Order: sequence, then structure tokens, then C-alpha cells
Amino acid sequence: MRLNKFISHNSAYSRREAETLIKNGAVKVGNKTVKEPFYEVKDNDRVYINGKPLKKKRTFTVIVYNKPKGELVTKKDDRGRRTIYHTLPQKFRHFIPIGRLDFATEGLLLLTDSPKVAKALMESDLERVYNVKIKGPVTPKMERAMSEGMELSDARAGGHEKSEIESMVFAPFFAYKIVKNSPGYSKLKIALTEGKNREIRRFFAHFGAQVLDLKRVEFGGVALNALPTGKTRYLTKKEYSDLKEFLKETEKKEREVKDADNRNKNKP
Repeated sequence: MRLNKFISHNSAYSRREAETLIKNGAVKVGNKTVKEPFYEVKDNDRVYINGKPLKKKRTFTVIVYNKPKGELVTKKDDRGRRTIYHTLPQKFRHFIPIGRLDFATEGLLLLTDSPKVAKALMESDLERVYNVKIKGPVTPKMERAMSEGMELSDARAGGHEKSEIESMVFAPFFAYKIVKNSPGYSKLKIALTEGKNREIRRFFAHFGAQVLDLKRVEFGGVALNALPTGKTRYLTKKEYSDLKEFLKETEKKEREVKDADNRNKNKP
């Protein structure tokens, strides 16, 4: 991990504050003063700030944020648009978003102070549940694609105009429920096990259906429930317990894969 990130994730310093400390010569890795923010910290490295050892965090925090429409999930926007960090309390400014919701999408966004937890959840196949409102009816072709998946060589419709993604493979939806189906507009509840770039908007755009509203209401068993828009909450004890169990299983699978790779390498 880069030194500036290491400091921000294991202390109350923001990444920008960490960079200032590094450039001012206040940070040592071992016995060496390091003035390069992108210096890579190894697992066995000892980091000191103003002579005091920086202890690695053994615990982590995860919060739920009910993102409103009109906020970007990024630290800074070159066009000066509002980001989630304009709304989040100062104490969460160094937290990492787990996945993204686009500018016009609202709802549940998980954030954490642990890069390891963020990576595990982003790469997981845990369910992401959305409430979707589309213009027009749900057609048999849409239902077939939701059930069977589809592959598009041209998936630009529904994507951001500056997106470089042209083709996309859509896995079958984990689950879906048609709440309302009418010629004017329709409502669905859908569950996906991946989070590709504007996947839902691209999916329905292929069938000529504009997504009018999109809200994520659940991620990996953590539900938005009645959390007000623009507000945050910590995970409950039960949610933390389930998350820790998931992380334990993930680590176990990673070890098994690594051990299998090592055995294959050592075969004559």
C-alpha cells in the first residue's frame, strides 16, 4: 500500500494531511525518512510519524450512506460538481466507497476505512438489490434476458457519453419481481450479483426503455430501510457479524487457491 494511504487508513490524518507530513520529513519507514507519498509500504514495515510508531488498525468500520441523486461517488470532480464527500461528516472523509452509484442513482452506498474490506466486497458476488422505474412496459424479451442473460457488442446506449465501454456481457439477474407493468411506466425490484458500469441503465436501454428512477436498497444483506436521504449509519452488530463471517470465508478460499497454486508449481 502507498505510504500516504497507509497513514490515512491507520490514523485520523486525511490522505492530503498525510502527504504534507511526508513531504515535510515527519515520516520514517524503519530508520529511513521517506518524502515520497507513493512509497510502497510492505507488510513488515514499521512507520513512524514525528518519532511515534503508527500502529496498524486491527479493526474496521463500515457505514451505510443514503446517497441522494446529483452526487458523484468520487473524491473530487474536475467540473466542480457535488460529491458524496461534500455531504459526509468530516470523520468519514477518508472512507472508501464500496462500488459506485452514478450521478442520477440514489440509495445505499457502503463505505469503509479498510482497503481490504472494500476490495473483498467490491469483488464479491453478494446481492445488490435495486428498485427500478422504467418508461413503458416490461416486455417478454426483457424478461427472457433477465432470466437468461445476454451479450451486447454495442452496449453504449444507457452508458455515460464519455464511457469507453462499448460491449458488455449481462449475467442472468439473480432475481427480479415486476411490481407494476403498464404502457406508461413500470416498476421492478431486481437483484444482481455484480456491479458493472451503468449495467441496469444499459440493460433496459437496449430494449428502448429509459430508466426513470434507480435506487439501490440493499447490498450483501445490509438494507437501507428507513435511513433518510443524505444520512449515514453504522452497521448493526448482526451486520458486522455477518460481514466478518463473509470475510473469514473469503480469506479461507483465497488461502486454498494460493496453496493449490503452490502445489502445482512444485510438481515435477
